[in-house]
Amino acid sequence: MYFYTFKMQGNILRFDSKDQVRANSVFTFQNQVRDNIFWSLASGLTIWTVYEVLFMWAFANNLIPTLNWDSNQVWYVALFVLIPIWYSLHFYVTHRAEHWKPIYKLVHALHHRNINIGPWSGSSMHPIEHIFYIASPAIHLIVPSSPLHVIYHFQFTILAGIISHTGYEALLIKGKRVIELGYFFHQLHHRFFDCNYGTGDMPWDKWFSTFHNGTTEATQALRKKKAAQRLKKKQYLVAD
Repeated sequence: MYFYTFKMQGNILRFDSKDQVRANSVFTFQNQVRDNIFWSLASGLTIWTVYEVLFMWAFANNLIPTLNWDSNQVWYVALFVLIPIWYSLHFYVTHRAEHWKPIYKLVHALHHRNINIGPWSGSSMHPIEHIFYIASPAIHLIVPSSPLHVIYHFQFTILAGIISHTGYEALLIKGKRVIELGYFFHQLHHRFFDCNYGTGDMPWDKWFSTFHNGTTEATQALRKKKAAQRLKKKQYLVAD
């Protein structure tokens, strides 16, 4: 509401000044915001709730390994640092897999309706994508942890998607940057699709040669890469 309803920051530090899409049949209810809210709540919130309830039930019934403060204080604290790193790796791997053509058409295309992203876009996904995206905390089924770690992990997973899709680089108060928000890094992913699959705080894309830095040179390199892939596929089909 701060950014898009009351427009308190205007277009300052906004990646794309265009409004969210209305009257377009691509979106559920022909409206981008309503589409995003529907999929975020009907699918995302439901699956998140089911997962978290199952985890709390498993903890209560001693069905998964548990860690408490008294047993290992170093590991207890370290987990809060490691969870964002694990989330980032999990996101890169599952996100890149979702760009495989058959999965993309069936599942991930719903999220990529959003070229110009907004806060609700981050958690607007197909139910199958939500099942895998929100499953990042499944690591706690084998790694000893506490209910607090799991709740933190779920909160981090959901909020990371929302924050990275605000469409703004930072929150300004009285002209000062107070909170860093979205990454232009991910804005580029929604523009070019086949790059920047991970998160801006970990170098997975640089390590796996899927990084786009926003320059003209990077765009040209990406187009050449796509053209080479299309040519290779065409040659394979002809040879077959």
